[in-house]
Amino acid sequence: MTTPPTSLPPAPPRLKLLSFNIQVGLHTAQYRHYLTRAWRHALPGRDPHGALDDIAVLIRDHDFVAIQEADAGSLRTGFVDQMAYLAAAAGFPQHGLAITRNLKPFARHALGYLSRWPVQVIAEHALPGPIRGRGALQLALQLPGGLRPLEIFVTHLSLGRQTQQRQLDYLVAQTGRDRPSVIVGDLNAEPALLRAHPALQAAGFWLPERTPATFPSWAPTRSIDHILLSPQIELHRLDTLAQARSDHLPLAAEISIRPT
Repeated sequence: MTTPPTSLPPAPPRLKLLSFNIQVGLHTAQYRHYLTRAWRHALPGRDPHGALDDIAVLIRDHDFVAIQEADAGSLRTGFVDQMAYLAAAAGFPQHGLAITRNLKPFARHALGYLSRWPVQVIAEHALPGPIRGRGALQLALQLPGGLRPLEIFVTHLSLGRQTQQRQLDYLVAQTGRDRPSVIVGDLNAEPALLRAHPALQAAGFWLPERTPATFPSWAPTRSIDHILLSPQIELHRLDTLAQARSDHLPLAAEISIRPT
């Protein structure tokens, strides 16, 4: 009598996740542009939509996109809400943002997200620090197949090391220890500092052994854009994408929730 083959459980769905500091689409391609194009931080250029159209092409093949250094609509963008524009141009059914520093009418700094899967905004967090303007978006993303939601923190940390430590402490305190979670964005920190952070270690957040350099985009030497993964997350791919519209390279990952 032949034993019928056992059927394997379906593989958990994979999420194509992208993190991108878009630098408001300023098209920085060398260090001198920080000086010669500084006026673009307050005034619009000749083609405020061209950079966003290029970014939309770059991101459209992903399921969830975490955006840093967007603008919610001000003088420097021709009063274009960049997250709404990208959602329409790249075909994302869901998008949202959190304004982190409001300097209207000249600039409205924001974090944002774009998603093809249902997402719920849990909270907007103002991160601790001596200067206001750093924040995080806490989201619950519903993956296909009826799995438990994925908790996502989209963030952009400060430059100072001590402030970064406090901000990471704060973010870890918001995460659910039994929930699959990722902290994603421009963390302004090298991998060694993140791996040694006590609160991240205690919560089990980890980085892959190979963390590609993302900054500066024209000659990347620093790995400061990251996806921190809780123990429930499996990483299948991590790499950067070539682009010419920001001083950061986008960081692309493919992840799934480990079966329980």
